[in-house]
Amino acid sequence: MSSTGPVLAAVPAQRVNTTPVAAEVLAGPTPADWADAVTAIRDLPPEARVLLICHVNPDGDALGSMLGLGLGLRQLGVRHLQATFPGAVGDRPEVPEPFRTLPGLDLLVPDDQAVADPDLVICFDVAAESRLGGLIDRLERAPASVVLDHHASNTWFGRTHLVDPTAAATSVVAVQLLDRLGVTLDAEIAECLYVALATDTGSFKFDMTTPEVHELAARLIATGIRPGDISRQIFDTRPFGAIKLYGEVLGRARLEPAAAGGVGLVWTYATQEDLRRHDQQPYVLEGLIDSVRPAAEADVSCVVKQVADGEWAVSLRSKGAVDVSRVAVALGGGGHRLAAGFTGRGSVAEVMAQIRAALDA
Repeated sequence: MSSTGPVLAAVPAQRVNTTPVAAEVLAGPTPADWADAVTAIRDLPPEARVLLICHVNPDGDALGSMLGLGLGLRQLGVRHLQATFPGAVGDRPEVPEPFRTLPGLDLLVPDDQAVADPDLVICFDVAAESRLGGLIDRLERAPASVVLDHHASNTWFGRTHLVDPTAAATSVVAVQLLDRLGVTLDAEIAECLYVALATDTGSFKFDMTTPEVHELAARLIATGIRPGDISRQIFDTRPFGAIKLYGEVLGRARLEPAAAGGVGLVWTYATQEDLRRHDQQPYVLEGLIDSVRPAAEADVSCVVKQVADGEWAVSLRSKGAVDVSRVAVALGGGGHRLAAGFTGRGSVAEVMAQIRAALDA
């Protein structure tokens, strides 16, 4: 941190919704991008206010990357530091149960208490500014912003872009930034980043699990974290009510072998009434797609989860024959070739009709 850094002055409006050339995205961050991000952090005045934001309904990669980098900034001496996400409410915003033991949760503040005019905003795992909800105004007012992401569908919002679609998780990008800032990866930072890496690689079994991913995991484990305990907490611990809920929702799964150009579609849905009946929170449905996708007769799997009346969070997965990110983008969402999602509106039948049409297209 610079003790004599320049006072941040007014700058031109942030670049929003400007989609870059595909080759520019696929190439990942340039040396200039990394230098800009490091400068944006290191040149902050001592009293600068830094706001970290991840996407609505945060998953392990969003939370782990944000909290891991936040702890790294704290190590560098950043004093006025907050983290939040759209929908973070209450004196101590709740996160999904599997992530409630993460280090750095004390950085979290309710979204309506996030500093109104931050000097720097850093976004994590956010492919489009629409995923920032009401916090978009903080991004627009901040004179500096850095976007860390690994979605090829990123809309290139904000000012400095550390977007690498070849990265298995946003946490990979976060580690590279922390290294360039000279942060020491202690056990608390490593736990956050390991959770992020493990969740977005499906416990290291998805196609993006490269030798470099395992090398990074080894580096994080070497700090003293316990991967067995972490994996049990994230992947193998659920309330009994969630098990009963899964049984009911999987019982209504449907197989459509002719869909998606003949490679097959398997899908199911869950309502808010299902959650109420089994006394469960929405986060328990995040792993449901992993119980649907093994169907041998379908390349594409889909889970439609009710968020509100006529509003559904849709998760899409592919085994390789279909690029589900194209489907999600066509329907207003985003993601990766093998894992994507969007917000659907209408009835379940109407949302599924949109998906079938997009798959056929």
